[in-house]
Amino acid sequence: MHARIPQVLLASALAFACFAAGAETYKEEKAHHPRIAKAISELRETVKYLEAAPDDFGGHKAAAIASSNQAIKDLQEALQYRAAKDTKKGK
Repeated sequence: MHARIPQVLLASALAFACFAAGAETYKEEKAHHPRIAKAISELRETVKYLEAAPDDFGGHKAAAIASSNQAIKDLQEALQYRAAKDTKKGK
């Protein structure tokens, strides 16, 4: 249960950041960069799979989950950056 708290906080923070940057523009960026959007989705599914897996994958499970979560965060920030740039261009 406690392991989920940081993930919930991260998800909440990212949701707020998307709203602040302009949710519609963020969605547009996802549409313009489908490979990034797909990577985010696949990484989320991989994290869920790893968290549910009984094996620790030779001691690499925790690091793989952490790295995947960081990659998700970085990819979302990349799209948010583009969304913010596009919003400024439109003004």
